[in-house]
Amino acid sequence: MLGAIAGDIVGSVHEWAATKTKEFPLFTPQSTFTDDSVLTVAVADWILTGKDLVDLLHTYTDAYPGRGYGGMFRRWATARTREPYNSFGNGAAMRVSPVGFAFDTIEDVMTWAQRSAEVTHNHPEGIRGAQATAAAIFYARRQQDKNRIRESLESRFGYDLSVRLDEIRPTYRFDETCQGTVPQALIAFLESSDYEDTIRNAISLGGDADTLACIAGGIAEANYGGVPTDIADRVLGALDENLSATVKQFRTRFACAG
Repeated sequence: MLGAIAGDIVGSVHEWAATKTKEFPLFTPQSTFTDDSVLTVAVADWILTGKDLVDLLHTYTDAYPGRGYGGMFRRWATARTREPYNSFGNGAAMRVSPVGFAFDTIEDVMTWAQRSAEVTHNHPEGIRGAQATAAAIFYARRQQDKNRIRESLESRFGYDLSVRLDEIRPTYRFDETCQGTVPQALIAFLESSDYEDTIRNAISLGGDADTLACIAGGIAEANYGGVPTDIADRVLGALDENLSATVKQFRTRFACAG
């Protein structure tokens, strides 16, 4: 999950910049964690403690206001609503990475990914996006052959992952939907050479940069054996004590520290 948070922080300054290049500094003085990181940690807390996920999402949003939450989610959390709102936004996929690391069968991954999504994003596309992201992490933990990972994801989720980034990039625009974000993030990972290259691929599409890099970053962490130390140290230093403590606890319990 640290790979997802790192992607979010690196991507935070590119979210509205329509960056169409892989040449940029990974960190700037303005780099910070957004709602992607906050809600990823909330999902990790849910898995670690068994607390009610709706309560946790409400609590974390209240504790970290102004972090770029989507309008529908922000209203849901602020009102302490308990019913989902049929969203197919990419928020379901951006927060799900802990599920892919925590469970050891694809059946459990699919079940927990759906549970993590449907408290808010109960639209079929919202659920599919969360499940595809978590499944990609699960497959990447076990399989280094990206062609086999691609085939497994295409077969299970019906996404076309054969398109190249160079074909996507020229016309791709900011898209907050799962169906307009998850396949592109998966391709950013599939075309990468290492963790950092994954993040640069995702951001270079010029879309919802922090979320694209968050989704792709979790998968890259699983596939490449962790997050490079220099990046991991910067990311943990950017989190406050409460968030970093949960991240460290999760990584220790589920042996995903690299």
